[in-house]
Amino acid sequence: MSRIVLAYSGGLDTSVLLKKLILEGNEVVAMTIDLGESDGIAGTGARAALEAVRAKALDLGAYDAVLIDARERFIGEYAFAALRANALYQDVYPLSAALSRPLIADLLVKTAHELGATVVAHGCTGKGNDQVRIELGVRALDPSLVCRAPLRESPLSRPDAIAFARERGIPIAHTAERPYSIDANLWGRSIEAGVLEDPWNAPPEDAYAWTASPAAAAPVAQEIVIAFGAGEPSVDASSGAAMVAQLNIWGGAHGIGRIDLIEDRVVGLKSREVYECPAATILIGAHRALERLVLTRDELRFKALADRRYAELIYDGLWMQPLRTALDAFNDSVAPRMTGEVRLRLFCGNATVVGLRSPHGLYRERLATYGIHDAFDHQAADGFIALQALPLEAYAASQRAPVGV
Repeated sequence: MSRIVLAYSGGLDTSVLLKKLILEGNEVVAMTIDLGESDGIAGTGARAALEAVRAKALDLGAYDAVLIDARERFIGEYAFAALRANALYQDVYPLSAALSRPLIADLLVKTAHELGATVVAHGCTGKGNDQVRIELGVRALDPSLVCRAPLRESPLSRPDAIAFARERGIPIAHTAERPYSIDANLWGRSIEAGVLEDPWNAPPEDAYAWTASPAAAAPVAQEIVIAFGAGEPSVDASSGAAMVAQLNIWGGAHGIGRIDLIEDRVVGLKSREVYECPAATILIGAHRALERLVLTRDELRFKALADRRYAELIYDGLWMQPLRTALDAFNDSVAPRMTGEVRLRLFCGNATVVGLRSPHGLYRERLATYGIHDAFDHQAADGFIALQALPLEAYAASQRAPVGV
């Protein structure tokens, strides 16, 4: 018999897994992490819902069940680090689920140490990304721990999992008609499975929970101002997890942050993923706009390459890779200039930047203007063009020269 710490969400897979591990004769500690899945979503009682998850684990026979509030840590240490890198996997996905996995790995290891467990476990399948992310994190932190993936050891189809749950009296929300697999935290909500597995099918409205359809969203535009201080965002003096939750409400009401992506998984296959990321979409758009105002052209060109690599590291489960730390150092070096305000208009599925200002802005109206106060030296362009043309003219001349000359 082993004492196992199981990353437990209370959903179908981990509830079935919890029961299976108990039936093997193990002492299972269900570890549930509050990452703000329900914060800011109208009509929910976030804390009560999580207490119900903990109670469910105990009712199913867990040896113990722990609930960890990691909302501020998740946003401050993970989501905002990714924000400084404008992290979008394949230029689209804000990495909401991927960002939570290294934190889950860290808390699995710490909980195992505290409770004397020698094994940790998760509910990821053998074809998913999260098995890689969690297990790489555990191995980086404590290679002596055994990390089990029972759904990889004995794959279980979703219909079979639903049937097992019904046979064992495990309460679940899944049905054959709505068999979606859901993962959510403050940075976003991911939806897969069911009708979404056919890329030709449009996502049905019942797959969404955080965002209104843009066609039926709030009829009046809303303007907000995001203030950045050394790269840290705030809205109306609200910051951290509370601010992100509020942006999810505002953005969701305007249908912002819906993403439908055929993405390349870590294990090599393509999958169809649907996401709702209102706050992340708004914040990354605002952050990139401020960067264009305060960073130099060469910084922006390099940062575009570095940001893409940063997103790939997160997606591939390499959060603890030294390159990510090095890229953080680069982002930290430009952060002091990332101070200013971005005004956005939220409407009909879009978060449009309509105003920018910063004490570190590099825009100079007297140089950019076409009005009477134009201070740009137009004659200087002659020499610039002549120098830029030198290699082009040399190449053109070489093409005109007779062969053999």
